[in-house]
Amino acid sequence: MATIVVKRIDPQSLNLKEQVVSINRVTKVVKGGKNLSFSALVVVGDSSAKVVGFGVGKAKEVPSAIRKGIEAAKKNLRKIYLLETTIPHQVLGRFGSGMVLLKPAPEGTGRNRGRTGARRGAGRGNPECADQVDRLAQPPHVVKATINALEQLRDKHVVAEMRGVAVEKM
Repeated sequence: MATIVVKRIDPQSLNLKEQVVSINRVTKVVKGGKNLSFSALVVVGDSSAKVVGFGVGKAKEVPSAIRKGIEAAKKNLRKIYLLETTIPHQVLGRFGSGMVLLKPAPEGTGRNRGRTGARRGAGRGNPECADQVDRLAQPPHVVKATINALEQLRDKHVVAEMRGVAVEKM
């Protein structure tokens, strides 16, 4: 299997919007009692640049965990390929126990979501599409499955080059 070289995206030049997907309270039991900390799953994206990323931050307080999650998400930005407002084709993303099916939708539909709030920010690139979770899963798995699905989208020029065909013949 070929390794994919990912070009680093500079977050300073983008108008990123952040969204907290979930916050977990974690307790570690030690000899002296319980140590309480928080874990935050954050998704960032820029719809005009078609860029999305996610990150996890852990800290003793919630605001610090969210700030660390945002910084981690900015280091994990990925370019996604979209048509004008929607995704070019249906795609299935998988990660762990999560499966997310993304389908193209007509302009003006908005982002139709199912019952899981984890996909709220996962498509922060804001494509207009319908999505559904085929298996119930934890929010981090659903977010990573959605990112996996968005990474599978290909531009028609890239597909034409892979097939060795002219773009007009596709």
